[in-house]
Amino acid sequence: MLEERETKEPAMNPFQKNESKETLFSPVSTEEVPPQPLSLPKKPPPKICGSNYPLSIAFIVVNEFCERFSYYGMKAVLTLYFLYFLHWNEDTSTSIYHAFSSLCYFTPILGAAIADSWLGKFKTIIYLSLVYVLGHVVKSLGALPILGGQMVHTVLSLVGLSLIALGTGGIKPCVAAFGGDQFEEKHAEERTRYFSVFYLSINAGSLISTFITPMLRGDVQCFGEDCYALAFGVPGLLMVIALVVFAMGSKIYRKPPPEGNIVSQVVKCIWFAISNRFNNRSGDIPKRQHWLDWAAEKYPKQLIMDVKALTRVLFLYIPLPMFWALLDQQGSRWTLQATRMNGNLGVFVLQPDQMQVLNPLLVLIFIPLFDLVIYRLVSKCGINFSSLRKMAVGMILASLAFAVAAAVELKINRMTPPQPGPQEIFLQVLNLADDEVKVTVLGDENNTLLEESLRSFQMPHYAQLHLKTKSQDFHFYLKYHNLSVYTKHSVEEKNWYSLILREDGKNISSMMVKDEENKTANGMTTVRFINTLHKEVNISLTTDIFLSVGEDYGVSAYITVQSGEYAAVHCRTEDKDFLLNMGLLDFGATYLFVITNNTSQDPQAWKMKDTPANKLSIAWQLPQYALVTAGEVMFSVTGLEFSYAQAPSSMKSVLQAAWLLTVAVGNIIVLVVAQFSGLVQWAEFILFSCLLLVVCLIFSIMGYYYVPIKPEDLQKPADKQILHTQGNVINLETKKTKL
Repeated sequence: MLEERETKEPAMNPFQKNESKETLFSPVSTEEVPPQPLSLPKKPPPKICGSNYPLSIAFIVVNEFCERFSYYGMKAVLTLYFLYFLHWNEDTSTSIYHAFSSLCYFTPILGAAIADSWLGKFKTIIYLSLVYVLGHVVKSLGALPILGGQMVHTVLSLVGLSLIALGTGGIKPCVAAFGGDQFEEKHAEERTRYFSVFYLSINAGSLISTFITPMLRGDVQCFGEDCYALAFGVPGLLMVIALVVFAMGSKIYRKPPPEGNIVSQVVKCIWFAISNRFNNRSGDIPKRQHWLDWAAEKYPKQLIMDVKALTRVLFLYIPLPMFWALLDQQGSRWTLQATRMNGNLGVFVLQPDQMQVLNPLLVLIFIPLFDLVIYRLVSKCGINFSSLRKMAVGMILASLAFAVAAAVELKINRMTPPQPGPQEIFLQVLNLADDEVKVTVLGDENNTLLEESLRSFQMPHYAQLHLKTKSQDFHFYLKYHNLSVYTKHSVEEKNWYSLILREDGKNISSMMVKDEENKTANGMTTVRFINTLHKEVNISLTTDIFLSVGEDYGVSAYITVQSGEYAAVHCRTEDKDFLLNMGLLDFGATYLFVITNNTSQDPQAWKMKDTPANKLSIAWQLPQYALVTAGEVMFSVTGLEFSYAQAPSSMKSVLQAAWLLTVAVGNIIVLVVAQFSGLVQWAEFILFSCLLLVVCLIFSIMGYYYVPIKPEDLQKPADKQILHTQGNVINLETKKTKL
């Protein structure tokens, strides 16, 4: 998150035509210049409680808090939404998550260009905030189960995310800079404090939202399942509030006109230098000292010198995307890892997507800890802990975090049942008949794949069966008393199945039920029911979770509930009410309840555990979060400070754009690896860890040969500039003179 917390004040573009209040040459004239009429001073903007802080910044800070709440709140539940609502697999969910994140860091270039060259910051924020709100509305509609089918939900989700990416990315480079515009130059100290409050509002918004929205998703039930529509709708409402609050301050804002886009000038200068060099590659043309000197025919010398300093810093940016590739997986791969861990911490239950709250929380702790304690101790030890060395250490810490994540993943794998692979299925047989049944599973060539005898209501277990193709027909031979029954069922690879045997008079019959993938949705407890009664049963699991199970061996869908004791669950048929004792439902487990008739008592429930409970505590993720956040503090804050210190003031906005682009490229790296690596999760974590170590080595070598520029070298004297000419033209000493 720190890449968004470092925004700088907009610098005046020194190369914009027809905007300068100064001229390089003193006017030489013998005529008197007529006196200009005095203009009345503008009314000063209202201040906060008599201080030097403009009242307008209050609207901007509140706007930023609400917008960051909106963005991070929506993003916190996004991966689980893909996985459990849209039913995408983990790789697709991860890829779309990072594609969205990448788009959010490409669009700031567009937003900056619109603000600087066309609309100005105020109108850009207003118009793109409207797009932002529209994206939230579309995204929330896409999370309503009653609105269309799978295709409608997918289309609405992708359209909504695209609009949100355009909105949040477009206003990202404008809001903080627009706040800086509200201050007069003589109030530079107050402006610095404003940016501190501005960054605090970003952290506060992300911290609160990443804790609240997972609660809205998991603790509130909509249409019998997790309420993703509410989890997306509340952030959308916060964005509406952000827009309204920002618009309320319209009359008291200082709204500087567009000044031109320095990013486009830099790109044009570099392109002209390259093309001019290519067009003049003849050996007769003398070489120039630097390749950017080939732009001298068209662009000012000062711009060329600034671009030279800029390219030296941008060269160091080349390895940086790999760091962001690791950091941004907190919301994707690490959240998916948390779904297979036990979130019950005793005092409270932590949702898998709530673990992301550790990042902003630890950032607030680590920044003063590193600045006031760790860096000072290192300095007292006589160690030259330069900015580039801090960034390299930050990379190493992030690499270690992923090594720890791989170790946690291996520990989880040892505690969880295996998953069916290609040309494999898992099958369990439930004998609901009143006597023993012998089951034989035959393949296509009548080869025996499974053979077992099951007592009535015997606890089942999953057996692994191999297929010859992706889908295959299995033949089942059932022997019940003196009766033999043959039946056939089709299965597909990578799935779980339950074969339910039931007594039908004196006969025996079977039905195949496909068990859902990822049955333990978001790490909570899931249950389903089989009703053996001849009447439909309505079950009230909680005050807001109801389901109906059809008569004569009807099978319900999986229902997600909170873990805990369920000693008296109210059930109802058309002619009687009764209670079911479901006992303790453990965290992360999947249960099957068979409702059976008892002639002497009320119906009862036979309880089976399909999937064991999550045993590994989610607290095991704390070390990896601490390591990666420490790496982020050392890498991100230090990297921006170093970049700004090494580049001219006119190039700061270009550096901000380049920094955001490294984040975008890092997310693309994750997208590619998730789609094409084909590795198991722990191996993928090790791959990222090793890649970052290699990149860290390359970055260290580049930093070793980098010669830092002293700040005074960037301050070119502008008061005097001697222009040497040849022939009869005299040398001119130019001065800054007000027109």
